[in-house]
Amino acid sequence: MPLILASTSPIRQQMLAQAGVSFLSQAAAIDEAVEKAAHRGDPSLLAEHLAGLKAQSVSVERPDDWVAGSDSVVTVAGRRFDKAADREQAADHLRFFSGKALKLTSAVALARGGQIDWSVADVARLQVRTLSDAFIEDYLDAEWPEVAYCVGVFRLEGPGVQLFESIEGSYFTVLGMPLLPLLGALRDRGVMQA
Repeated sequence: MPLILASTSPIRQQMLAQAGVSFLSQAAAIDEAVEKAAHRGDPSLLAEHLAGLKAQSVSVERPDDWVAGSDSVVTVAGRRFDKAADREQAADHLRFFSGKALKLTSAVALARGGQIDWSVADVARLQVRTLSDAFIEDYLDAEWPEVAYCVGVFRLEGPGVQLFESIEGSYFTVLGMPLLPLLGALRDRGVMQA
């Protein structure tokens, strides 16, 4: 019985595939905008809440399967950022991030039979270097629209690494899913061999 990933995110799929996890993908039918608008608190709680909702949503449709949901939240200077709606907004985000610390919180949850069984959130801190307008434009010329799907307007596995001076935290958390805790939870539940 494969794991169901409640996401169509290529990077989350790639993380699981590279780790040797057998899985199927199914998009979760939740309205993230409504959930985010209703939540003004701790980014870790929001990321965990969204991950759980995604897992639970798909789990209701597939009650016999283990379902993993994941989500990431970016905050800079106390302000929460969503995915950029367009290239102009992406440039605005990058100008705001310039020279500041970016806090990226990623969470993952497991559900079965419509019930959340386990979840965890992890935080990474990324120091954004001072970015010139010329760099931002060149960067977006190279990376847009691919980074439109990335909260924080970057793919660390690509040119987005050039945005940062330093990174503290798990590489997998930065990519968008705390993979090592998830693998442990899957082994504990017999989804993978221990």
